[in-house]
Amino acid sequence: MNIIVVGLSHKTATVEIREKAAFSPNQIEKPLSELIQLEGIIEGVIVSTCNRVEIYATTRDIAGGIARIKRFMAEYHHLPFEALEPHLYSYHAEAAIRHVFRVASSLDSMIVGEPQILGQIKTSYGYAAEFKSSGIILNRFLHKAFSVAKRVRTETKIASSAVSVAFAAVELAKKILGDLSDKTVMLLGAGEMCELAAKHFLNSGAKGVLVTNRTFERAERLAEEFGGEAIPFEAFIENLHRADIVLSSTGAPHCIIGPKDAEDAIKRRRSKPIFFIDIAVPRDIDPKVDKVENAYLFTVDHLQEIVQANLAQRSLEAEKAEEIIDQEIGQFHKWLSTLEVTPTIVALRTRFDEIRRAELDKTIANWKELPPGAEKRLEALTLAMMNKLLHAPTFVLKQAGQGGRVDLYVDSLRQLFELEALQRDDEELELEE
Repeated sequence: MNIIVVGLSHKTATVEIREKAAFSPNQIEKPLSELIQLEGIIEGVIVSTCNRVEIYATTRDIAGGIARIKRFMAEYHHLPFEALEPHLYSYHAEAAIRHVFRVASSLDSMIVGEPQILGQIKTSYGYAAEFKSSGIILNRFLHKAFSVAKRVRTETKIASSAVSVAFAAVELAKKILGDLSDKTVMLLGAGEMCELAAKHFLNSGAKGVLVTNRTFERAERLAEEFGGEAIPFEAFIENLHRADIVLSSTGAPHCIIGPKDAEDAIKRRRSKPIFFIDIAVPRDIDPKVDKVENAYLFTVDHLQEIVQANLAQRSLEAEKAEEIIDQEIGQFHKWLSTLEVTPTIVALRTRFDEIRRAELDKTIANWKELPPGAEKRLEALTLAMMNKLLHAPTFVLKQAGQGGRVDLYVDSLRQLFELEALQRDDEELELEE
């Protein structure tokens, strides 16, 4: 049995393509059902996120399975195959195992070390388990992927440092101000970056959020989302003293906070410091603010330096993670290989025994004067011959399974002795039971 992966990601497809190829979690039962009805596809899991759409499946026919899944992805979404196919990648055997382990460990993510992907794969696996499209191999495989991801996060520091400007701002604030539980954050602007920073600040324990924006309705919506307070844009300067941290990203063509504004606010705070973070381009806050006593100004350039340093650190940690994955691939691949051994041996013995019995019955039927006890002696003789003939291939197959290189032997035996039909019958009986 082979594990295959077919998919596309932020590395191979634009967001427009990814959107068209995405599967809705609210309607996932139908595509999962259609997936495992494809010829040669035995188990299947669909992972669909904003950055990737991937199908994990098991099959005996690698090339055919990959081709059918590619066609399925195009036809299900009513996309021209010729337009979708160039964006698709595929992996099988050890490469497929490595890919999924790397994805679960966030080594293949847009931001290496981000934690969301593991939860998304777990959710996707949950749907497959619920709708019975996964089986013994993918169940074991994905649980192994989860444990590998956990090991990577436990044994490396791949997710311990900020790699986004918004999160870097929060980390910098914590480094300078310490505990944020008694700190109030003022957001100047209500765009995506400010919204993301607000989430990080609140997750880090900030006491409250003040939001101002030129469009007051937008400020109200964001303030309501975070349980904060909206302030009219024309009144934010007189409220500046209420903030311990000011994060600005307004898109204004000129500075909206000058040194006099900062000085007055700090005076009203009885010299308690204010931490200014200006992530706007062009800048919202006059650089001279940094010269005001108890005012600390950091720009997007400072934050980018932190991000780049942290990305370099994550790259070092990613190397450690790759070593962990190398170790785990060998273990899982060995289990997958041994999974093929027993049913193949059983099927081989069954095939030989069918031939032995057929020929023995034919011989006995045509033997007119069979001596007493001859039938039992012939049974023993043919059985002994069969066992002798099967001893060597059985031994080699078991040894190959222990070494993780059983695929070649299993495939050869299946084709040479036409074992495919026997194994399929066994699988169907197991499913019915």
